[in-house]
Amino acid sequence: MDDLIQKTAEHLAAAKHVVALTGAGISVESGIPPFRGKGGLWEKFDPMEVGHIDAFMRDPEKVWRLLISEMRGVLEKARPNPGHLGLARLEALGKLKTVITQNIDGLHQLAGNRDVVEFHGNFAWLRCLDCGSREQTVAVDLSRMPPRCACGGIYRPECVFFGEGIPPMDLDRSQIAASSCDLMLVVGCSAVVQPAAFMPVIARQSGATIIEINPEPTLLTGTTSILRVPEKAGKAMKAIVAAVEHLVL
Repeated sequence: MDDLIQKTAEHLAAAKHVVALTGAGISVESGIPPFRGKGGLWEKFDPMEVGHIDAFMRDPEKVWRLLISEMRGVLEKARPNPGHLGLARLEALGKLKTVITQNIDGLHQLAGNRDVVEFHGNFAWLRCLDCGSREQTVAVDLSRMPPRCACGGIYRPECVFFGEGIPPMDLDRSQIAASSCDLMLVVGCSAVVQPAAFMPVIARQSGATIIEINPEPTLLTGTTSILRVPEKAGKAMKAIVAAVEHLVL
Protein backbone atom coordinates (compact mmCIF):
# COMPACT_ATOMS: atom_id res chain seq x y z
CA MET A 1 0.00 0.00 0.00
CA ASP A 2 2.77 2.45 0.89
CA ASP A 3 4.31 1.87 -2.52
CA LEU A 4 1.03 2.72 -4.27
CA ILE A 5 0.62 5.84 -2.15
CA GLN A 6 4.14 6.96 -3.03
CA LYS A 7 3.71 6.27 -6.74
CA THR A 8 0.45 8.23 -6.77
CA ALA A 9 2.13 11.13 -4.98
CA GLU A 10 4.99 11.12 -7.47
CA HIS A 11 2.58 11.26 -10.40
CA LEU A 12 0.71 14.13 -8.74
CA ALA A 13 3.89 16.03 -7.97
CA ALA A 14 4.95 15.80 -11.63
CA ALA A 15 1.51 16.70 -13.02
CA LYS A 16 0.62 20.20 -14.18
CA HIS A 17 -3.15 19.92 -14.58
CA VAL A 18 -5.05 17.46 -12.39
CA VAL A 19 -8.78 16.76 -12.56
CA ALA A 20 -10.68 14.61 -10.07
CA LEU A 21 -13.79 12.55 -10.76
CA THR A 22 -15.60 11.65 -7.55
CA GLY A 23 -18.51 9.37 -6.73
CA ALA A 24 -20.50 8.19 -3.74
CA GLY A 25 -17.48 6.47 -2.19
CA ILE A 26 -15.93 9.77 -1.12
CA SER A 27 -19.06 10.95 0.69
CA VAL A 28 -20.17 7.81 2.53
CA GLU A 29 -17.48 8.61 5.10
CA SER A 30 -19.36 11.86 5.77
CA GLY A 31 -22.57 9.97 6.46
CA ILE A 32 -24.09 10.44 3.00
CA PRO A 33 -25.76 7.18 1.93
CA PRO A 34 -25.20 6.07 -1.67
CA PHE A 35 -28.16 5.78 -3.98
CA ARG A 36 -27.05 2.43 -5.40
CA GLY A 37 -25.53 -0.70 -3.87
CA LYS A 38 -25.66 -2.16 -0.38
CA GLY A 39 -27.24 0.25 2.08
CA GLY A 40 -28.23 2.61 -0.72
CA LEU A 41 -31.41 4.66 -0.83
CA TRP A 42 -32.78 2.59 -3.67
CA GLU A 43 -32.95 -0.37 -1.29
CA LYS A 44 -35.51 1.64 0.71
CA PHE A 45 -37.35 3.38 -2.11
CA ASP A 46 -38.36 2.55 -5.66
CA PRO A 47 -36.37 5.07 -7.73
CA MET A 48 -39.20 5.30 -10.25
CA GLU A 49 -41.63 6.29 -7.48
CA VAL A 50 -39.50 8.94 -5.79
CA GLY A 51 -36.54 9.61 -8.07
CA HIS A 52 -38.18 10.25 -11.44
CA ILE A 53 -39.14 13.74 -12.56
CA ASP A 54 -42.58 12.47 -13.63
CA ALA A 55 -43.17 11.16 -10.11
CA PHE A 56 -42.17 14.51 -8.64
CA MET A 57 -44.40 16.51 -10.96
CA ARG A 58 -47.31 14.11 -10.39
CA ASP A 59 -47.05 14.07 -6.59
CA PRO A 60 -44.40 16.47 -5.23
CA GLU A 61 -45.68 16.07 -1.67
CA LYS A 62 -44.99 12.31 -1.73
CA VAL A 63 -41.47 12.77 -3.10
CA TRP A 64 -40.74 15.48 -0.57
CA ARG A 65 -41.95 13.37 2.34
CA LEU A 66 -40.23 10.13 1.34
CA LEU A 67 -36.95 11.27 -0.16
CA ILE A 68 -36.07 14.94 -0.11
CA SER A 69 -36.85 15.65 3.55
CA GLU A 70 -34.70 12.65 4.54
CA MET A 71 -31.84 13.92 2.39
CA ARG A 72 -32.13 17.34 4.01
CA GLY A 73 -31.67 15.78 7.45
CA VAL A 74 -28.56 13.98 6.23
CA LEU A 75 -27.12 17.14 4.64
CA GLU A 76 -27.61 19.17 7.81
CA LYS A 77 -25.22 16.84 9.65
CA ALA A 78 -22.70 16.07 6.90
CA ARG A 79 -19.26 17.66 6.89
CA PRO A 80 -16.29 17.22 4.55
CA ASN A 81 -14.05 14.28 5.45
CA PRO A 82 -10.30 13.83 4.77
CA GLY A 83 -11.10 12.75 1.20
CA HIS A 84 -12.76 16.08 0.40
CA LEU A 85 -10.17 18.03 2.37
CA GLY A 86 -7.36 16.24 0.56
CA LEU A 87 -8.69 17.33 -2.83
CA ALA A 88 -9.05 20.89 -1.57
CA ARG A 89 -5.43 20.77 -0.39
CA LEU A 90 -4.29 19.57 -3.82
CA GLU A 91 -6.02 22.61 -5.30
CA ALA A 92 -4.28 24.89 -2.79
CA LEU A 93 -0.96 23.32 -3.83
CA GLY A 94 -1.68 24.32 -7.42
CA LYS A 95 -2.14 20.77 -8.69
CA LEU A 96 -5.88 20.14 -8.85
CA LYS A 97 -7.82 22.40 -11.23
CA THR A 98 -11.32 20.90 -11.40
CA VAL A 99 -13.49 18.43 -9.52
CA ILE A 100 -16.16 16.61 -11.52
CA THR A 101 -18.55 15.01 -9.07
CA GLN A 102 -21.55 12.72 -9.32
CA ASN A 103 -22.45 13.62 -5.74
CA ILE A 104 -25.22 16.02 -4.86
CA ASP A 105 -24.15 17.01 -1.33
CA GLY A 106 -22.04 20.14 -1.91
CA LEU A 107 -19.22 18.84 0.31
CA HIS A 108 -16.46 19.63 -2.17
CA GLN A 109 -17.36 23.31 -2.03
CA LEU A 110 -17.55 23.20 1.77
CA ALA A 111 -14.08 21.66 1.83
CA GLY A 112 -12.70 24.54 -0.25
CA ASN A 113 -12.66 23.41 -3.88
CA ARG A 114 -13.64 26.30 -6.13
CA ASP A 115 -14.11 24.76 -9.58
CA VAL A 116 -16.66 21.97 -9.06
CA VAL A 117 -18.80 20.53 -11.83
CA GLU A 118 -21.85 18.93 -10.22
CA PHE A 119 -22.76 16.39 -12.87
CA HIS A 120 -26.06 15.47 -11.24
CA GLY A 121 -26.84 18.83 -9.66
CA ASN A 122 -27.25 19.07 -5.90
CA PHE A 123 -29.65 18.80 -2.98
CA ALA A 124 -28.13 21.77 -1.22
CA TRP A 125 -30.19 24.28 -3.21
CA LEU A 126 -33.84 24.44 -4.23
CA ARG A 127 -35.42 26.24 -7.17
CA CYS A 128 -39.00 27.47 -7.48
CA LEU A 129 -40.84 25.83 -10.37
CA ASP A 130 -42.77 29.06 -11.02
CA CYS A 131 -40.47 32.05 -10.58
CA GLY A 132 -37.08 30.31 -10.59
CA SER A 133 -35.84 31.83 -7.32
CA ARG A 134 -33.34 29.78 -5.30
CA GLU A 135 -33.11 28.92 -1.62
CA GLN A 136 -30.82 26.74 0.47
CA THR A 137 -32.44 23.42 1.33
CA VAL A 138 -31.50 23.65 5.01
CA ALA A 139 -33.22 27.05 5.27
CA VAL A 140 -36.63 26.01 3.94
CA ASP A 141 -39.56 25.48 6.30
CA LEU A 142 -40.78 21.89 6.01
CA SER A 143 -43.90 22.35 8.14
CA ARG A 144 -45.85 22.53 4.88
CA MET A 145 -45.43 19.86 2.21
CA PRO A 146 -44.36 20.46 -0.44
CA PRO A 147 -42.52 23.63 0.66
CA ARG A 148 -43.37 26.69 -1.37
CA CYS A 149 -41.67 29.85 -2.46
CA ALA A 150 -42.96 33.28 -1.44
CA CYS A 151 -44.61 33.47 -4.87
CA GLY A 152 -46.61 30.32 -4.11
CA GLY A 153 -44.65 28.04 -6.43
CA ILE A 154 -43.36 24.62 -5.37
CA TYR A 155 -39.68 24.19 -4.64
CA ARG A 156 -37.70 21.40 -6.29
CA PRO A 157 -34.10 20.40 -5.56
CA GLU A 158 -31.48 21.40 -8.10
CA CYS A 159 -30.56 17.76 -8.65
CA VAL A 160 -31.02 15.78 -11.85
CA PHE A 161 -33.96 13.40 -11.50
CA PHE A 162 -34.34 10.23 -13.51
CA GLY A 163 -35.93 11.24 -16.79
CA GLU A 164 -33.92 14.48 -16.97
CA GLY A 165 -30.76 15.01 -18.97
CA ILE A 166 -27.40 16.17 -17.68
CA PRO A 167 -27.29 19.97 -18.08
CA PRO A 168 -25.45 20.59 -21.38
CA MET A 169 -23.16 23.20 -19.79
CA ASP A 170 -22.01 20.72 -17.12
CA LEU A 171 -21.46 18.01 -19.70
CA ASP A 172 -19.41 20.41 -21.86
CA ARG A 173 -17.36 21.61 -18.88
CA SER A 174 -16.64 18.02 -17.85
CA GLN A 175 -15.54 16.97 -21.31
CA ILE A 176 -13.28 20.01 -21.64
CA ALA A 177 -11.74 19.36 -18.20
CA ALA A 178 -11.22 15.68 -18.99
CA SER A 179 -9.57 16.35 -22.33
CA SER A 180 -7.33 19.08 -20.87
CA CYS A 181 -5.82 17.32 -17.85
CA ASP A 182 -2.57 15.39 -17.69
CA LEU A 183 -3.72 13.35 -14.68
CA MET A 184 -7.17 12.30 -13.51
CA LEU A 185 -7.87 11.00 -10.02
CA VAL A 186 -10.96 8.80 -9.88
CA VAL A 187 -12.00 8.79 -6.23
CA GLY A 188 -14.77 6.62 -4.78
CA CYS A 189 -16.37 6.16 -8.17
CA SER A 190 -17.68 2.81 -9.43
CA ALA A 191 -17.49 4.02 -13.05
CA VAL A 192 -20.81 2.47 -14.04
CA VAL A 193 -23.06 5.54 -14.34
CA GLN A 194 -22.85 7.20 -17.72
CA PRO A 195 -21.95 9.67 -19.05
CA ALA A 196 -19.79 10.53 -16.01
CA ALA A 197 -18.00 7.19 -16.24
CA PHE A 198 -16.78 8.10 -19.73
CA MET A 199 -14.76 11.09 -18.48
CA PRO A 200 -11.69 8.96 -17.55
CA VAL A 201 -11.84 7.40 -21.00
CA ILE A 202 -11.80 10.86 -22.60
CA ALA A 203 -8.87 11.83 -20.37
CA ARG A 204 -6.93 8.68 -21.24
CA GLN A 205 -7.57 9.15 -24.96
CA SER A 206 -6.21 12.68 -24.59
CA GLY A 207 -2.98 11.36 -23.06
CA ALA A 208 -3.71 11.73 -19.34
CA THR A 209 -2.65 9.33 -16.59
CA ILE A 210 -5.62 7.79 -14.74
CA ILE A 211 -5.30 6.76 -11.09
CA GLU A 212 -8.12 5.21 -9.06
CA ILE A 213 -8.72 5.41 -5.33
CA ASN A 214 -11.30 2.75 -4.62
CA PRO A 215 -11.47 -0.27 -2.30
CA GLU A 216 -12.87 -2.44 -5.10
CA PRO A 217 -11.84 -2.83 -8.76
CA THR A 218 -13.98 -1.07 -11.37
CA LEU A 219 -14.46 -1.24 -15.11
CA LEU A 220 -11.52 1.18 -15.36
CA THR A 221 -9.11 -1.05 -13.45
CA GLY A 222 -6.40 -2.54 -15.63
CA THR A 223 -7.79 -0.96 -18.77
CA THR A 224 -8.09 2.80 -18.42
CA SER A 225 -6.27 3.38 -15.11
CA ILE A 226 -2.60 2.63 -14.54
CA LEU A 227 -2.84 2.46 -10.74
CA ARG A 228 -5.51 1.67 -8.15
CA VAL A 229 -5.07 2.46 -4.48
CA PRO A 230 -7.34 -0.16 -2.82
CA GLU A 231 -8.36 1.97 0.13
CA LYS A 232 -11.21 4.21 1.29
CA ALA A 233 -11.03 7.76 0.02
CA GLY A 234 -10.39 9.52 3.33
CA LYS A 235 -7.48 7.37 4.48
CA ALA A 236 -5.91 7.25 1.03
CA MET A 237 -6.18 10.97 0.29
CA LYS A 238 -4.72 11.93 3.67
CA ALA A 239 -1.65 9.78 3.02
CA ILE A 240 -1.31 10.82 -0.62
CA VAL A 241 -1.49 14.55 0.13
CA ALA A 242 1.10 14.23 2.91
CA ALA A 243 3.43 12.50 0.44
CA VAL A 244 2.80 15.16 -2.23
CA GLU A 245 3.58 17.94 0.25
CA HIS A 246 6.86 16.22 1.09
CA LEU A 247 7.76 16.19 -2.61
CA VAL A 248 6.73 19.72 -3.62
CA LEU A 249 7.21 21.89 -0.52
